[in-house]
Amino acid sequence: MLQPRIALRGIRLPFRCLSSLPLPIRGYSTIVNEIEKIKPKSIETPTNSFIDPNVSFAPPPGRDASGIQLRTYTPRTPGVRHLRRPVNDHLWKGRPVHKLTFPKRGHAKGGRNNSGRVTVRHHGGGAKRRIRTIDFLRMAPGPHTVERIEYDPGRTAHIALTSSKETGKLSYILAADGMRAGDVVQSYMSGIPEDLWKSMGSTVDPGVLAARTAWRGNCLPLHMVPVGTLIFNLGLRPGKGGQLCRSAGTYATVVAKGSDSRQQTIQNEEPEAEKKPLSQRDQQKQERLAQHITVRLSSGETRLIHKDCCATVGITSNPNYQYTQLGKAGRSRWLNIRPTVRGLAMNAMDHPHGGGRGKSKGNVDPKSPWGIPTKSGYKTRPKWKINKAVVHARPRNQGKRRRGYN
Repeated sequence: MLQPRIALRGIRLPFRCLSSLPLPIRGYSTIVNEIEKIKPKSIETPTNSFIDPNVSFAPPPGRDASGIQLRTYTPRTPGVRHLRRPVNDHLWKGRPVHKLTFPKRGHAKGGRNNSGRVTVRHHGGGAKRRIRTIDFLRMAPGPHTVERIEYDPGRTAHIALTSSKETGKLSYILAADGMRAGDVVQSYMSGIPEDLWKSMGSTVDPGVLAARTAWRGNCLPLHMVPVGTLIFNLGLRPGKGGQLCRSAGTYATVVAKGSDSRQQTIQNEEPEAEKKPLSQRDQQKQERLAQHITVRLSSGETRLIHKDCCATVGITSNPNYQYTQLGKAGRSRWLNIRPTVRGLAMNAMDHPHGGGRGKSKGNVDPKSPWGIPTKSGYKTRPKWKINKAVVHARPRNQGKRRRGYN
């Protein structure tokens, strides 16, 4: 289906004359630039928007003059008329490493738990797939060479097959945006290597350490990541693998380290007689700030994460995944996604909004299938957020006075 079709228009039989005529080849797919279609021609993209992948102090991800490239297809069937896919020609075309995968079988594909009850709706079916075992913690020291970049059916981001230069062991890691085959990445979760330690004069030089370690694809403890660096595959607990910023195109930013340096300098400049002893609460707050790093996530949320948690420098691969269009409902079923039916279209026994004649939810407040209010309001707020002292009952005659009654 994806092979180019030869146009035979204007050619007569016999077919032995085909070799003597120049035949146009009509491609099945084309690459379109979505940015150029949207922006006006008067706006020019700056030529200095290239970001060096080895620079850790990189600004948020930018796009060069090529923009967002998506692959569109000739509508030979209705299912490919609206199909849009990001261009990822660098992906491996073959199968994964078999020993690093295991089959996905059983109730997990249908959203069931160990007793067979549906715990996650709209899951079921889908194509056969094998789960790739990903090394999220990356405790193995030494340089690792990226053999290839592969597609993972279990996630939106791409994965990279790496081999250790010392042991030759193969492993899968999350690929950073811009990572290609032949790159060398390294993990510093087990400590600083001996050669790097000697090159700094057996002392920790923050500038040299950041220039030698904070490269794209390297895994570092949070306290070794410079402030302002973009990171992904961020851990939440020391000794555990990455849990945050693992989907396609996501990243976090290191905002601050430890306590505020300005407050420390002010306290040091004050005379000893004017220094006030800190309360137990303030001491605990300073100790917590010293042991944690302030990180801002893609959603804008700011979190304190322990300094010994793992983080990978860069942005998660496949950032153009958000512009994908499946094109038809069947392609969604291939991805193990079942249809989502509106509660308004159900029967009364299946949903609180169901039943009735026409489009009507029975004059009830918006609820989930289990009767829980789903819209913001008084009933959806937690009890600890409700200030009962402020809530007052309306006087009985308030409505009559508004209508003009005495």
